Amino acid sequence: MSAYPSRVRLGRLSITAVAASLAAATVLLSLGVKVQPPAKTDSKPASSRHVVIIAWDGMRPDLVTPENAPTLSRMAADGVTFRRHHAVYLSATHVNSTAIETGMYPQHSGLIANYDYRPGIEKKNFVSTEQARVIAKGDKISHGKYLAVPTLAELVRRAGGRTDVAAAKTVGFLLDRQPDGPDSGRGVTLSAGEALPAGALAPIVAAIGPFPASPTSTYAQRDEWTTRALTQLLWKEGVPALSILWLGEPDLTQHETAPGSPSALAAIKSSDRNLATVLAALDRKGARDSTDVFVVSDHGFSTIEHANDLRDYLGKAGLKATTDFKDEPKRGDILMVGNGGSVLFYIEGHEEGARQRLLEALENSRFAGVLFTKEGAAGTFPFAQAQIDAPGGPDVIMAFRWNDHRNQFGVPGMIDSDWNRQSGKGTHATLSRFDMHNTLIAAGPDFRRGTVDDLPTGNVDLAPTILQILQIKSPQPMDGRVLREAMADAMEAEKAATETLTATRNFPDGTWRQTLQRSRVGTTVYLDEGNGSYTPKK
Repeated sequence: MSAYPSRVRLGRLSITAVAASLAAATVLLSLGVKVQPPAKTDSKPASSRHVVIIAWDGMRPDLVTPENAPTLSRMAADGVTFRRHHAVYLSATHVNSTAIETGMYPQHSGLIANYDYRPGIEKKNFVSTEQARVIAKGDKISHGKYLAVPTLAELVRRAGGRTDVAAAKTVGFLLDRQPDGPDSGRGVTLSAGEALPAGALAPIVAAIGPFPASPTSTYAQRDEWTTRALTQLLWKEGVPALSILWLGEPDLTQHETAPGSPSALAAIKSSDRNLATVLAALDRKGARDSTDVFVVSDHGFSTIEHANDLRDYLGKAGLKATTDFKDEPKRGDILMVGNGGSVLFYIEGHEEGARQRLLEALENSRFAGVLFTKEGAAGTFPFAQAQIDAPGGPDVIMAFRWNDHRNQFGVPGMIDSDWNRQSGKGTHATLSRFDMHNTLIAAGPDFRRGTVDDLPTGNVDLAPTILQILQIKSPQPMDGRVLREAMADAMEAEKAATETLTATRNFPDGTWRQTLQRSRVGTTVYLDEGNGSYTPKK
């Protein structure tokens, strides 16, 4: 017999819905936010359910242990552990936060990298895709389509539900950039101490102090502040239909050290304490038994074995490659945008000769792992094979090479990377299995208890699953699937299939060969891993 109460309804509107509506209005008014009457909608969230997503940025699933994360381990024992969970490629924060929030592959959401070249926003330099000014300008020039599809928070508010988003990193406005739009009065977003609507911040600062943004503050302090802002202030009068808490740890500390370092393990314990704070707040509010909690990471993590300055390497190959255009670029000039474990290459004028020389140089290198081009040139995969064929994309994308060697702390997964961090530090964004496989654990009234899901799953599956829980219909089909096999009323599990793609290119002195392993459940495709190498002729 389930330990959770069944849903109690009064027609379409449950008794809980009345209390939740009054609570939402009260808390938003207390934060100084103007409350608008709910918009009319034919799809209303299931008000007897709440959903909380807690992102542990950069959390590797193999580091979830009772010693490192006792609270999460107990939650896993009472819920479902998704053993074959996947990030989308690029295995980076902005890309995967968007996948979680939209249920779409990068080629359909329009966001394919943390750092990207968008000349309509910045003519000579790359941009960080989660920055507020970048999002605002992107929305302006695209008429609100910086992301090509609506986010989960937008869909919940359009259906009449309330949302709260609290992020310790600047990814918050990418998770929910429009809480002061047509559905204002039903949502607050915090992003590294800034807020939308702006008036929501002052009461929070008055209650718990300012966001600890000084150089002397720690990442753990920023996570704790953000957790308190959500549970003590935004939830003051009740838990909304959807809450998102995005923690910066252990990602930020792993970047400065490496996975498995003492400080990185301490960062995991910090995130675990914040999870305990959230669960305790749900208990105090009597909402634990009506709330589904998802603990997810955006990507895995690796250790840098070699850092590579591609400017020098490509210059020796006769190519003019730079990380910014100081002068007006000439046809054939290459802008390189580093994303840690991957690099995007933009060729001015899409000059084919420059692209061919670039591909030949990369295919003959000791660091290239997997190469992508739009149509799949010799020795490369088409963008569409990795779900990254977005409009306005680069000419070439390269994921660095990786191996399963152990780092100085005994944690497997070593990669080549770009020039932004030194060898021995941590990073991600390759097609390594250690970057592409991430954490997902879910527990609550809609999930089975004490089980493991061995089917392939991915970040794109969260949005359709949560909409199913809240009984909200998406205006368009999503790339992800509903995780039905893990639900309390589980249906027969679907079958999974795995394939390995290969691309080769022969040179007079040797052969370039790359592979890409993909899994599939129904129509949803997950990238398991990919790698490549150049083999000289004997």
